[in-house]
Amino acid sequence: MELSREERESFPAEPRVAALGVAAGDDRGPLVIPVWYAYEPGGLPWILTGAGSRKMTLIRTAGRFSLLVQRTEPTARYVSVEGRVAEVTEGSGTLHREMAGRYLSGEALERFVAMAEGTRRSRRAPHAAGTLADRRSGHGR
Repeated sequence: MELSREERESFPAEPRVAALGVAAGDDRGPLVIPVWYAYEPGGLPWILTGAGSRKMTLIRTAGRFSLLVQRTEPTARYVSVEGRVAEVTEGSGTLHREMAGRYLSGEALERFVAMAEGTRRSRRAPHAAGTLADRRSGHGR
């Protein structure tokens, strides 16, 4: 069952872990790894990653990446988006707190913010492509 526009916007705004996919070269499959991300309905999804990390190197080279956000309970549901990179900017304490605050609180949040210095923010361009579904009992799109 296809999700409504409101469901497509609100579902990825919930704090979930996404799978990030980015091309890793002509002779390799894509790099696919779990990441925290941030997204507000109507905005651009974004991630934070180390400036010299393999993820950032591949994102810069490919100029695009994909995110898959899913759940398995009470029914399987996912939203997948793919598009070109809209911008790469320096990370900041404010961005780190915004991102990690979706997943952590208190002392754990403060430790993460302190550890995350030196990261970069990558924003994906608006919904260049998407696959959206709500799977119930194995049936879906």
